[in-house]
Amino acid sequence: MPTKKRSRSNRTTRRTAVRAIPRGFHSVTPYLAVVGGDAAIEFYKRAFGAKELARQSTPNGRIIHARLKIGDSIVMLSDVFEGSDRTAPSTVGTSTVTLHIYTPDVDAMWNRAVDAGAKITMALDDQYWGERYGHLLDPFGHRWSLSTPIKISKAVADAKRKEAFAAFSKGEHPSKEPRYTDI
Repeated sequence: MPTKKRSRSNRTTRRTAVRAIPRGFHSVTPYLAVVGGDAAIEFYKRAFGAKELARQSTPNGRIIHARLKIGDSIVMLSDVFEGSDRTAPSTVGTSTVTLHIYTPDVDAMWNRAVDAGAKITMALDDQYWGERYGHLLDPFGHRWSLSTPIKISKAVADAKRKEAFAAFSKGEHPSKEPRYTDI
């Protein structure tokens, strides 16, 4: 029976001890593939108040690597390069991932994002689980949800929950437009 070799990279010495997670990062950090890296950085600045932390570009201006800070979280991105195993969602026509932002003023961030060019895919609304929440699609094909916790009465929450579950029981998403049709 073969034995597994233990990785030495999990060990540190006093001389070479490093942080497992670099300062400013969290355990999970999204890395976005885009077509038009410069424009994406400018969009995220306008839409979500992103702060640019780092940018490495090719001589012709394509983004090799960039780091942005949105709220307290870092998002990394790069342009897609030929031969890479990564593809931008704008190239394939969809994304299977949604990036979620909690923000104290969801209406202000929502309006900035829409004004910057994001498309609404689920209207911002008070949801039965106690958040003001909605979905956006950015110009680069990435999906975002924005929300903030809210206080909602039990009666309103129950009514919204009933409406949502009625849609789900028909195999539909509650935000489907037009609602409750065979389309």
